[in-house]
Amino acid sequence: MARDVTDTTPITSRHALVEWLEAGIKTTGDLRVGAEHEKIPFYAASHAPVPYAPQNGGGIKALLEGLRASLGWLPIMDRDALIGLYDARGQAAISLEPGGQFELSGAPFADIHCLEAEIDRHFEALTAVAGPLGISFLDLGLSPKWRLAETPAMPKQRYKIMAGYMPKVGALGLDMMFRTASIQVNLDFVGEADMVAKLRVGLALQPIVTALFANSPFLDGKPSGFLTRRAEIWRDTDNARAGMLPFAFEPGMGFERYVDYALDVPMYFVKRGEVYHDVTGASFRDLLAGQLAQLPGEHATISDWANHLSTIFPEVRLKGYLEMRGADAGPRPHMTALAALFAGIFYDRAALDGATELTREWNAQERESLRAEVPRLALGAFIGGRQVRDIARDALALARAGLTRRARRNAGGCDETIYLEPLETIVETGRTLAEQRLDAYRGAWNGSIEPAFEECAL
Repeated sequence: MARDVTDTTPITSRHALVEWLEAGIKTTGDLRVGAEHEKIPFYAASHAPVPYAPQNGGGIKALLEGLRASLGWLPIMDRDALIGLYDARGQAAISLEPGGQFELSGAPFADIHCLEAEIDRHFEALTAVAGPLGISFLDLGLSPKWRLAETPAMPKQRYKIMAGYMPKVGALGLDMMFRTASIQVNLDFVGEADMVAKLRVGLALQPIVTALFANSPFLDGKPSGFLTRRAEIWRDTDNARAGMLPFAFEPGMGFERYVDYALDVPMYFVKRGEVYHDVTGASFRDLLAGQLAQLPGEHATISDWANHLSTIFPEVRLKGYLEMRGADAGPRPHMTALAALFAGIFYDRAALDGATELTREWNAQERESLRAEVPRLALGAFIGGRQVRDIARDALALARAGLTRRARRNAGGCDETIYLEPLETIVETGRTLAEQRLDAYRGAWNGSIEPAFEECAL
């Protein structure tokens, strides 16, 4: 997530919440794609985690201060703590996840070529500041070595509230907060029916994506028994706000139905001024009616609604756009590959129709069973009598055809299909990044996790 919304416009009705989502509707000619990518920082010399502000300097705070000076971006503050940066011109932001995972929430672009250029600029700036501080970054979807107690906490009020609440609603919520990292892609819709079609395809394909991007096999310094432990963690985090949204496949799905779902997801906080008020477990319906017991007399605002939606974590999240959330963090080519996969399917009518047909016969139980099997089996899991590897091959073919028809070319004349190549290689070989790294652990790494800090560094 980037920075909390600060629009204090009052909201007085459920209809206004629906209108806020409807405001995201774009025209066909204005469709954009944006990427978000997290990476886990560590000290290159010691392989230790990076705290916010160690006594000798050289922590996350110094990293943010250096980037602020070099980029000229504006600060995001939590009271007196610098906890992020944003580019008022380009809509991008840098933010911190609870354990110091460093995130770029990228700007929306017309094509993947522009998105790749943004990623290149980000890493150029990041390396110039992080290198002298002795900080490097892992391309894994889960912190591979440090236990939860060894992982630093960032000075963000909202995360303190969440950390107190998570153990009450799931066994692995703190692991999710402090140890996982992901890649996400954000895409537009041109109307309610288009949103529903993309939401359904996106949800159905998320376990396939999770399998393709499996890259979190280690935990506490050894293999965890999963190819994507990050995905398994999400299955026991807070099921009231996570998962596969089975209602999205029911008749009558639309903006109103999503609003009703979001209204029933318990709140974490209400922000007033610089203070985050702990209202964990409370109902947004009560805030909307001005009857929130923890804050008598307070009424909902646009910022309350936007911030509440940002604390809902389904596999596909609806805001003013759709967020695909199923992929482990990975190397830089994976950041553009995820965007290319969904841009190819979502932004071409024939490809979207093909993906709808590909996933149409799966029911809610099958989708949930697949989500449960993929963390261990990845491409070897099955749904509808077919192996995930074969379904992934079909999905990539749809995306390649869609991107070919889009015909967005870079200066060298290449279209966006070039960004699918890492995923096509994984399907062709049948070997995810997780499996490749487990092979290294059992072979060249001699059963030690330490080489991961060189070989899995961005």
